[in-house]
Amino acid sequence: MQQIHTRVVEFPAGRAHAAPVPYHLIEIHLGAAVRSVCRIEGRAVSSLQAPGDVQILPAGMPSTWDLAAPATALLVQLPVTLLNQTAATLGMRGGAVQLSPRLQLRDAHILHIAMALQEEARAGSPGGRIFTDSLATALAARVAQNYACQELRSQPGAARLQAWRLRRVTEFIDAHLDAELSLADLARVAGLSVSHFKPLFKRATGRAVHQYVIERRVARARELLLAGQLSQSEIALAAGFAHQSHMARWVRRRLGTTPTALAASGR
Repeated sequence: MQQIHTRVVEFPAGRAHAAPVPYHLIEIHLGAAVRSVCRIEGRAVSSLQAPGDVQILPAGMPSTWDLAAPATALLVQLPVTLLNQTAATLGMRGGAVQLSPRLQLRDAHILHIAMALQEEARAGSPGGRIFTDSLATALAARVAQNYACQELRSQPGAARLQAWRLRRVTEFIDAHLDAELSLADLARVAGLSVSHFKPLFKRATGRAVHQYVIERRVARARELLLAGQLSQSEIALAAGFAHQSHMARWVRRRLGTTPTALAASGR
């Protein structure tokens, strides 16, 4: 699965030229409001960019921006292949998804996902590839469903993840909890594309893939803590957490207690 990338950029006041890029660009305005003029597709659009405003700029499309003051933005690079694959799963007509420029959107879903992606990257990706992949596909689904030019076609019936595929995936997860899991890994085990696997898994289990993996890691950590044979740092790594504090955070969230208290209860 092609990875998504985020970065925070400081733009000086004045004119800035954005060259064509091979990915769709989602821009989130951060900081103070700034007056701007965007020149794109032969038109000029004036606006007051407020915190949280969203711009969607299609791959391969250049633009020019005139800023009245310095501005800060979170840039999210959305791979074209990821958007196309996600759209296919949703039942979009045709092949490649067509986007048109969208400026100054107010979309709380995109804002929330983009900020979560940036925070995950800033923290060193403690949730692992599987969490980042889940956020990326959620973002692609939001863009495809709400801002693509194609229409959704009706689905003849809800597909289901066969029991043998689900069993193969859950057994693989349990056997590799201490490894770096990704949606691409699990989709391969299921014999499906990432875009088909993710919704089918959630329909079958009632949980998103990354949520299921976290639950299994917490369960593994609980078993090892109660056994009392390893240190907490060793248990965190054995259960697949990035570090001890990452394990402690999820144990508190899921079990309502601390690893120390849990370990003490098993003595």
